[in-house]
Amino acid sequence: MKLKALLASACLAALAATAPVTAARAAEVELTLSHWVPATHALQPGGMEPWAKSISEASGGRISITIYPASQLGAAPDHYDMARDGIVDIGFINPGYQPGRFPILAAGEIPFLISNAKGGSRALDEWYRQYSGKEMSDVYVCMVHIHDPGTLHGTKGPIQVPADLKGKNIRPAHATMARLVNSLGAASVQVPAGEMRELISKGAADMTASPWNSIYTFGLQDVTTHHLDMPFYVTTFAFVMNKDKIDGLEPQDRKVIDDHCTPEWAEKMASKWADAEAAGRQKMLDAGGHTFYKPTPDEVELWKKATASLQGEWEAAATKAGIDAKAAWTSLEETLKKYNADVK
Repeated sequence: MKLKALLASACLAALAATAPVTAARAAEVELTLSHWVPATHALQPGGMEPWAKSISEASGGRISITIYPASQLGAAPDHYDMARDGIVDIGFINPGYQPGRFPILAAGEIPFLISNAKGGSRALDEWYRQYSGKEMSDVYVCMVHIHDPGTLHGTKGPIQVPADLKGKNIRPAHATMARLVNSLGAASVQVPAGEMRELISKGAADMTASPWNSIYTFGLQDVTTHHLDMPFYVTTFAFVMNKDKIDGLEPQDRKVIDDHCTPEWAEKMASKWADAEAAGRQKMLDAGGHTFYKPTPDEVELWKKATASLQGEWEAAATKAGIDAKAAWTSLEETLKKYNADVK
């Protein structure tokens, strides 16, 4: 791991000249934020950059954050360990890219649970603060959030009912969905979002799970032209920080970081991305050449029935992780209702 850190330091030095810097170079505390989506992805200009700017302003310019997008410093599944080990100061992670490692937060991955990204991000973050120490104790968990509800997009149809998945190769968004598609007779082919285009264009997968506008962000709009037209699932994300780096801050700077790692900031981080994703569906309608499969109410019930076992599976894994899973599930449902983010 020391070799990784040395190599990453060399990369940081080489990339610093071109990476977007969000505060003056004279800052006393310089933090690196690494993520794996393109710099043009709505999450960076709409979430990360305003967050970093606010931190700079609140600290009187003492803290600057340099953002490294598009897996420049490491692969998407490695970002938790990169932050833990100090290769980067802040890592943006999809916990579902590491099956079984974060079973408590995986509650947010269960379909038909969270209705929207804004209140849902605030609710999930508030709820998870009770439990993050059970599975992410070796980092500072700044915030967790979700994307706008996504669905399934394929090269051909129909994608109307669960039986339509049988025999297909499907790129799931996370481990929970991987188990679901396997249970329906499909094969899961899990790769990070940035590899969706290559996977599907080569014929290695027939469908992918994605929120709407990410089909454009990752360049699949000409290959995935068939769509399950219903809000189906969300993906959990987190910003985690190197513990030693955060614990070593001066008290006034630590307060600035703490003040920017809150449920309110989780909602802010998710909001513009959520709006951008939701707009993708209309973009496809306007563009033409896309087929939408809208399940009837009875067909929606088929989907809900197909996903019903996932809650029980989560409870078993969360219990093994050392929490009262039934109480935690009740707490999550109540928190989602509090922020009008539950599925009615």
